[in-house]
Amino acid sequence: MSGDIALNLKGVSKSYGDFHAVSDLSFSVKRGTICGFLGPNGAGKTSTVRMILGLSAPTAGEITVLGTQGHRVMDRIGFLPEERGLYRKMTAVDAIVFLAGLKGVKASVARKRALDMLEQHGLGASAHKQIRNLSKGMSQKVQLIACLVHEPELVILDEPFSGLDPVNQQSLEDVIRGIAARGGTVLFSTHVMPHAERLCQDVVMLSKGRKVFEGTLKQACAAAPRRLDIEGHLSEADVRALPGVRSVEDLGVAEGEGGRLYRCELDPGASPHTALKAAFVKGLDITRFEAREPTLHDAFIVLTGGAHA
Repeated sequence: MSGDIALNLKGVSKSYGDFHAVSDLSFSVKRGTICGFLGPNGAGKTSTVRMILGLSAPTAGEITVLGTQGHRVMDRIGFLPEERGLYRKMTAVDAIVFLAGLKGVKASVARKRALDMLEQHGLGASAHKQIRNLSKGMSQKVQLIACLVHEPELVILDEPFSGLDPVNQQSLEDVIRGIAARGGTVLFSTHVMPHAERLCQDVVMLSKGRKVFEGTLKQACAAAPRRLDIEGHLSEADVRALPGVRSVEDLGVAEGEGGRLYRCELDPGASPHTALKAAFVKGLDITRFEAREPTLHDAFIVLTGGAHA
């Protein structure tokens, strides 16, 4: 196993009777990176995470975590589950200290770290409040701190943004970036593409239990076509005749100067500038011409065959 690989799955499958939750899954995550583990609900993400954590054994294949197979590295992993599970009658600091103890951190060390981290995350005044008296966003922050208090090398987050307001979402994004900045590795499972697009260097996409893509964010987006918005006094036939235009959608009468608005999909590798130059050569009456780069959401729809659009 190469020293720069934090996580490696090779031919991993998981079946529950006749149901195949994960099929022949192989991918790796480099140390010090943020990797998005993407797919719709039911794609097999949570089943895979459970196997990585040793909570469920794979039906087939091998999983290597931090250079080791088996459960010997679990104290070096931090996990934030989708379903939060803090003891509601515990105080915030006691909950963190308790969970740190399960990872082998001495109580005195854990308490100091917990108080420091609660203060850093704006929860210093709530350190001695019971979990049941905290808001949902605050309790989720407490569980995130509990996930990080033992300073794990690999952090796995399962739908970490679920239920958070925009302010707390931004705070969590900053925390995730900070983990990678100090040399940690983050694998976060989500079906919300904008979060992954802002955070990830690399992505792995699943659909129906199978990998449909593994690579960089840029490579993923390149799988989707570029689009153009063209507005003006011109016909759909005029737009279809432009070089590189694969399909055209008539969006109706445009606002402002009138005319019509068309949304075009370009052929792979086609340049929007070529289409614009041809439009000027033909003397088309264009009032707006806007190239749209594909998003990760666009790429996911393409790579999964549009099944989950």
